[in-house]
Amino acid sequence: MDFNQIKTVVFDWDGTLHDSMKIYKKAFLKAYQYLVDNKHAPSKTWKDEEIQLFLGKNPKEMWESFSPELSKDVIDTVSPIISKSMEESIKNNEAVLYPGAIELLKYLKAKGYRLIYLSNSKLYYMNAMEEAFNLCDYFDIMLCSEMYQYISKKYILERVIDSVPKDVLMVGDRDIDIETGKYNKTFTIGCSYGYGAPNELNNADLIISDISELKEIL
Repeated sequence: MDFNQIKTVVFDWDGTLHDSMKIYKKAFLKAYQYLVDNKHAPSKTWKDEEIQLFLGKNPKEMWESFSPELSKDVIDTVSPIISKSMEESIKNNEAVLYPGAIELLKYLKAKGYRLIYLSNSKLYYMNAMEEAFNLCDYFDIMLCSEMYQYISKKYILERVIDSVPKDVLMVGDRDIDIETGKYNKTFTIGCSYGYGAPNELNNADLIISDISELKEIL
């Protein structure tokens, strides 16, 4: 696979650059405890592997996969528990990037690549991450699902891809990231260290086990 013509790199955030479980697990368990306390869910001991499967989904997809029978009123009450906990953790400097992530962004920026942040998140989350890690120093475009009423990432990228230099590379850890790249006819790299099940990356052009490997590729 020849990546020499790549000029724009699109990054997923959670599970690709950001080690999300460091703050998401605590937020998720707080929300789940609320559901248990209010008789909306049974008491349960969650495994990390179960919780991390919700990462990478937009909020609508997350709640549908978690518990389709929950009413909108309950979701509207419990969802802010996750948001508030995550925002507090970010502001308390508890968010952790994968080793080498910032160094990689600096490297790519210095080499002249256009960089795009594309996350299935809410706007507050993207903004909090931008402030915590000075992401506007690296990313030329920052996009999140809430900006587009939570449509699929592949359609979000479709709306901006004609405005960026070709060729384009999509980097992510979940099947939705590889699907986003394939739909938009970009190169794709899957991150095996992230939160997707192993088979989610089967269609990627290349798989890496450490984000720093991109320095050897680009």
